[in-house]
Amino acid sequence: MSGTSLDGIDAVVAEVDPDGQVRLLHTHYLPYPSPLRDQLLALHVPQPDEIHLAAVAANELARLYAEACKELLYGIAPETVRAIGCHGQTLRHRPADGYTLQVGNAALLAELTGITVVNDFRSRDIAAGGQGAPLVPAFHAQILRNPGIHRIIANIGGIANITDLPAIGEVRGWDTGPGNMLLDAWIGRHNGAHYDRDGAWASSGTVQNTLLTALTRHPYLTQRPPKSAGREQFNLVWLDATLDQFDRTLSPADVQATLLEFTAISLCDAVNRECTGTRELYVCGGGAHNPILMQRISALLPNIEVATTSTLGIDPDWVEALAFAWLARQTLHHATGNLPSVTGARGERILGAIYPA
Repeated sequence: MSGTSLDGIDAVVAEVDPDGQVRLLHTHYLPYPSPLRDQLLALHVPQPDEIHLAAVAANELARLYAEACKELLYGIAPETVRAIGCHGQTLRHRPADGYTLQVGNAALLAELTGITVVNDFRSRDIAAGGQGAPLVPAFHAQILRNPGIHRIIANIGGIANITDLPAIGEVRGWDTGPGNMLLDAWIGRHNGAHYDRDGAWASSGTVQNTLLTALTRHPYLTQRPPKSAGREQFNLVWLDATLDQFDRTLSPADVQATLLEFTAISLCDAVNRECTGTRELYVCGGGAHNPILMQRISALLPNIEVATTSTLGIDPDWVEALAFAWLARQTLHHATGNLPSVTGARGERILGAIYPA
């Protein structure tokens, strides 16, 4: 898995039982080289020769995915691996225009590893009228649902999304707004860091309520689910336009503090508005390691127990990678992988494209 945070590759070896239960065997993290990260970030907006640049980046990604697999499978014979589930790197997510684009050259990855590759998980759902995202709620429902407790799984990566798992009834899920995306971009601009470790820089600033109010007026936040978001909605261009209302008089640390509060509020408002009766909320993704963000979510949801997915026995760093291993297994078994109640698709669909070894 390589997500919107553009930090690197999360790779897992997973064993899936016949009943669909998943066991995590090995993990490996491979960070992106800075030049590739910068190139991928640049490709999120139109630029000259972008088709060529995207294809070259896709080849480099395939080589990195293969390297991650080699490290991950140390001591494991490749022929014992049924398939690699590879999400690829999202460059565009435009379900309203009928497409989404994740690059990674799955054909090259199959050639380099000698292992069957399953990729392009989102396109079929979009072809069926869905958002193509989020897809992880189907996995959350399979692995983490409790028949006696209404709980939510909140994945806070670049974008934040929630899976609503009532004890009885329909599973829902959607992107609530920015996760770490704006926080990472802002600290990158001012401090040259890829992320705000432990929320330390945000905690040094003061939330600016006028700015917070302006941020929460983003029209995406009032849309009803199903819905999904990405860099198209939440980016530095939009943030700069919002900050222009304040004559740039705010300190960078205060802006960081306000962005953290914005992430927490947009997520918690969605929970309060749409998920009545929730008793537990479990966080996974990079946001689970930000104690300031976790504290704010807990404070904004005083009647809900807030913890990370470690409490449920799954390290929060690996939940999404596990989800795409499970989705690849669904594809190979000709089993559906989407939830129409989440994505808005016309029905359940078998997801993914298969590149045989």
